[in-house]
Parts: sequence; structure tokens; C-alpha cells
Amino acid sequence: MYQALYRKYRPKNFEEVVSQKAILQTLKNSIQRNHIGHAYLFSGPRGTGKTTVAKIFARAVNCLDNQNENICEHCDSCNYSRQKECMDIIEIDAASNNGINEIRELRSKVNILPSELKYKVYIIDEVHMLSLGAFNALLKTLEEPPKHVIFILATTDPQKIPATIISRCQCYNFKKISNHEIIEQLSKIAKEENIEIEQEALEAIATAADGGLRDAVGLLDKVRAYQENKITLDDFLQINGQIRMEELSSFEQSFFGHSAKEVLEKVNQYYEDGKDLIQVLKQLMFYLKNELVDYYIKDIPLKQNEQETIEFINLLNEKLMEIKRADDTKMYIEIMLLNFINHHEKEQIISREIISPSAEEKTEKKPVEVTVEKEEKKEEPKNETPKIENNIRQTMITQEKERMTIRSKNTMAEAVKQELAKEQINFEKLNDFTFDTKQGYLACELLDGKPRASSNDKLVISYEYDTLIEKMMDHIDKLISFYHKVTGSTKLLAFISDSEWEQLKKEYIHLIKDGKNFPIQEEPKKVIIEKEEQQETATNEEKYQEVIELFGKDIVEIK
Repeated sequence: MYQALYRKYRPKNFEEVVSQKAILQTLKNSIQRNHIGHAYLFSGPRGTGKTTVAKIFARAVNCLDNQNENICEHCDSCNYSRQKECMDIIEIDAASNNGINEIRELRSKVNILPSELKYKVYIIDEVHMLSLGAFNALLKTLEEPPKHVIFILATTDPQKIPATIISRCQCYNFKKISNHEIIEQLSKIAKEENIEIEQEALEAIATAADGGLRDAVGLLDKVRAYQENKITLDDFLQINGQIRMEELSSFEQSFFGHSAKEVLEKVNQYYEDGKDLIQVLKQLMFYLKNELVDYYIKDIPLKQNEQETIEFINLLNEKLMEIKRADDTKMYIEIMLLNFINHHEKEQIISREIISPSAEEKTEKKPVEVTVEKEEKKEEPKNETPKIENNIRQTMITQEKERMTIRSKNTMAEAVKQELAKEQINFEKLNDFTFDTKQGYLACELLDGKPRASSNDKLVISYEYDTLIEKMMDHIDKLISFYHKVTGSTKLLAFISDSEWEQLKKEYIHLIKDGKNFPIQEEPKKVIIEKEEQQETATNEEKYQEVIELFGKDIVEIK
């Protein structure tokens, strides 16, 4: 019967283990000095050797003829521990044996002496899957274990293990295995198995394995089954649902060029070609990360904006788990990419409008002869209207932000948990409008935020960037009206930045601890500055210029 490569080439002693040198040396030293602990916790990413090292250590502590703290493989203990029938090295899968009854059964057996070996070793894999009751049952045994018992707990998620358990174990954190070490091990296996494979394919396998040697060997086994002849990079990309570097570069250009149409077409094409969209996003994330590294270390220019690249890598890193859990992966990815494109495309437009003069300002105007009494030598005044309008806009934004802050505090003072849950459900309704040609940008802007707190009549939504809040202030009434129309909610909305939300939350927690709360404040009345009022601030020279532009210099004479 065929044996999978990851099983065939699983290390049988410490010398065969790839990487984790510090952990291996520490364990070997403890055997040499006979300082064997009663409980160990091995944590780290999957495929990095936790269970393998646990099995080797279990055999090594029982070996009767240790050679350099390694397994001799010829003594009675080694011969017995190698057998499947060995009753003194017990492996337990906590994922399927996670109840209190299973742990109670284990406790009832730990006092029984080993049948053949010096130590009875319990290896509990994925220990974080145990229930709270099971952990409590295990705790007593870990506190006062029999001298002949050793526990080795292995987990990929140590954060879920109670601190009381961790404090009673010697903890070892297994790191991801480097691409170089993975490629070296894959090359050895390929040579042993007479597998012809391109170096580029090995590098792609190592990158896809993300530090897990077991995953890498599994991928090698998979691609060998697909291609009997020499394995090429294209073979691996095909079987793993990935795309070539040239296509990644093209996808990158379309995305950072904010071409929503091209991006959607490419995503759809990958989907129809049977590509794994999650793998493609991972490829893109690592591709962009490498470009950033080259930019910082080798001074190779970036093809796109540095800050936008960093934001997108962070977005992918944050959203990958959510994408995996999504009911419709393709739709989730499309909406995520469109939101990002729309957001940054609008930011660029606003940036150009603020930094660059408008087309009308750039147009060279014909000279106009104007006679002004007592000011014959005075230079033609510069047009200050854009500055005035910008100052007024900033004043309005400042006033609106103050209103949003007061509204947020009032919301938190009267917050109702159930109301926030309702609005979170309402928020999902906005996804149905992201492709709307007329109002899709409103849905996308709202979806960039996160509902944070809600009372019976108000809702707080926070956004990562303060610049986005300022942009939204220009059409805040339209946003609120759209939200009411789509969700059926009638609540007042407060838009604040994530940093402001965190600050308000700290203040709120501090007040609650002191038995206080935010005082309810009256919102300031909204001040609307009409265009006519803005024009009154313009200078006489600006008015003269407007008249000339309306009637022509041949008709108007100014004295």
C-alpha cells in the first residue's frame, strides 16, 4: 500500500528534525541531566514539528542506551516504543476527545504503572479544543502527577488554553520553518524518490506552505501525482489554483490603477479557470510584500503608492479568515476589492483638487483694461475666492465634527446592546447596493466603517481615516438619508474616526468604573452658510472681474 511522503519521511530522531534547533537542544540537555519535567506545552503553526518532536521525546526519555541524548533504536525500550501496540505512549486527539468524561477516564488511568517503559507519556494533540470542564479536570493531575507520568500538550492556538494550565507546563514555541530549509528538505526527498522538479516549482511550494514542512511535503506528493514527468512551475500553479508572476503583475496594475472593470473581469476569469481565489490573494499579498522589501532594502522604485500598498497588504492579512468563512467567497472578494478601489480613487480625486489648480485656473485669460481711481499703479489682485471657500468649508467640517463627537457621547450614555445588534444586521443590507450605478458609492462609503454603539435613536460608526470623515461631511445628509432608505432605520448617525472611538471608549470605561457616565449634551444647531453669504466676503476687485466675465470688457467701464 502506498505511503504518503509526509508519513514516509517523518523524522524518527532528533537529528532528522528540520529547524527548531534551540528547542531540540534544550530537550536533549534535559535528558542528559535527567531533568525531565512532568508537563510540556508545544505551541506553534501547523506542520512545524510539534507532534513529531513530542513522539521522539517520548521515546528518547525511555531509551535505555541514549547516544548523545538521541534514540539508540536497538534497546528493548526502543523496540517496544516503536510498535503500534505500545501502551505506554498514548496519543489523544483533543478535537474528538474534548469532554470532561474523557479526561476523567484519563485521570483514572494515570496511576497505573507503565507496562514496559520507564515513563508513561500522554501526548494530547490540539489541546486547546478541550472544554473548560475538561481543562479543570486535567488541572488537578498536572498539579500533582505521579512520578512515572509525563504530559506533552500540543496546540496551534495557545491563547485558548487557561493560564492555570500553562503555568504548570514547560512551554516551547515552535517557529515557522524558513523557505530555504523547506526547499533543502524537499530536494532531498525528490532525490530519494527520483522526482524531477524545477527549482522554481520548489520555491513556489515552499512559499505556499507558509512555514509548514508537512504541508510542503504534502504539496510535493500532490503535484507528483498530477505530473509523472518533470514537474514545472506551471504544473504546481495549475494543481494549487494559483497564477503566474506575469499575471500577478498585470492584476496589480489593474488594481492600483483603480480600474474596477478590469479587476472584476480578472477575478471572474480566475474563477472560471478554476483558480483558488484565496490562493491568488495570498500570492498577491506576498508579491506586494516582496516589492516593499525591495523598495526599502534595495531602493527599487515601487510601481504604485507606498501607503496604499501597505494598507492593501494589511487589509488582505485582516480579511483572509473572513473570506474563508464567507458563504460566497467570490462575491466577498469582489466587494472588498471594489470598496478599496472606490475609496482610494476618490481620495486621489480630492487630493488632485486640493493640490492642483483647476482647469479653469490654468486657462490663460486675456488681459482686461480696467481703470480704477486712485489705484492706477496697483497690481491686478489675485483671486482669493477658492481660499475663502476652503476656509468656510473647513469651518463647517469643524462644526460638524463637534456635533458628531457630542452625538457619539450621547449615544454611548444611552447605549443599548440589542440596538447595536439590530444595526449590525441593517449594515449588511448595504452590500446589496454596492454595484448600484447611482448610489453605489454611498453604500461603499458607509461600508468602510464599523457600527460601534447604538441607542434607541442614534448610531455611532467609526472609520479608519480622518480624511475619509472630512470627505463624507460634504454630503453627510445624503449619506444619512441613503442609510435610512436602505435599512428602514430612523436613527441619527455619528461618523467618527477609529482613533476618536478608542479615546471615547477609554473615557467611557473610566467614567463607568467611577460610577458615572457621559452627561447628555444638546447638539449645537447646524449652521448653513449659503453661497450668497460667502460672496459678500469677496473683494471689490473680484466683483469687478465677475461683471467683466458676464458682460464683456467692451461693454463695461469701471472707474
